[in-house]
Amino acid sequence: MSADPTQVLAFETDCHIFANCGFPAPGLHSFLFKPLWGDGDSNLYFNKTMLLALLGSIVVVGFFLAAFRKPKVVPGKLQMVAESGYDFIRRGVVYETIGKKEGEKYVPLVVSLFFFIWMMNLWSIIPLAQFPVTAIISYPAVLAAIVYFLWVSLTFKRHGFVGAFKNFTGYDKSLGPVLPLAMFIEFLSNLIVRPFTHAVRLFANMFAGHTLLLLFTIASWYLLNGIGIAYAGVSFIMVIVMTAFELFIQALQAYVFVLLTCSFIQGALAEHH
Repeated sequence: MSADPTQVLAFETDCHIFANCGFPAPGLHSFLFKPLWGDGDSNLYFNKTMLLALLGSIVVVGFFLAAFRKPKVVPGKLQMVAESGYDFIRRGVVYETIGKKEGEKYVPLVVSLFFFIWMMNLWSIIPLAQFPVTAIISYPAVLAAIVYFLWVSLTFKRHGFVGAFKNFTGYDKSLGPVLPLAMFIEFLSNLIVRPFTHAVRLFANMFAGHTLLLLFTIASWYLLNGIGIAYAGVSFIMVIVMTAFELFIQALQAYVFVLLTCSFIQGALAEHH
């Protein structure tokens, strides 16, 4: 096993089955990286995940700038792809969830969130990068926090303090004696559990997917010895299958994140009954 725990594929390249070395299973060490700049001990550093997040932002912004720099009535291929992606989120997510009238102002935010998250997820299968940024909990947590503060502020702005309180607690006097308990549960669910699950859903799926990809990739190499070569072929097929599956999950998780975002916004804007 490699002595350096900060490498994403921390295993010896000459370690194979039947060679007196154990299987180098992926673990938490697979999600730690050496600082590219600065000192990790001082909490002032720049590492691979930060670089990928920065590059991902540049890629998304650069793509839309290139697509709409000189828009045409009859769009070219790049403009057509960008318009299709933008329109899919605008009509299929924002309009369907919030409505056209209320939702139009939130389209830029939701589109930005979708493509940024999707790009962060896609790094997992891009050569040299090979790591989903959203598999580090801090990134989904910050994105979820942005949505959370937007949702809370919109609720107070639309309904005032009393109305927001009813919105957060699900106040319904017809519940009678169980009303206090129901309000307490709703309060915890809305203001504590909801933002937590919003972040963890994205993080957990990317974390698990990357771990499985690592597992089968390392296993394919580890089994390349003697009779193990036959099993290495099966493991490599699983790498291909898991990569294809991850492509689907990466887009799906970005979609689910923005769908929930729109659901929260819609809840903030809706009248309490």
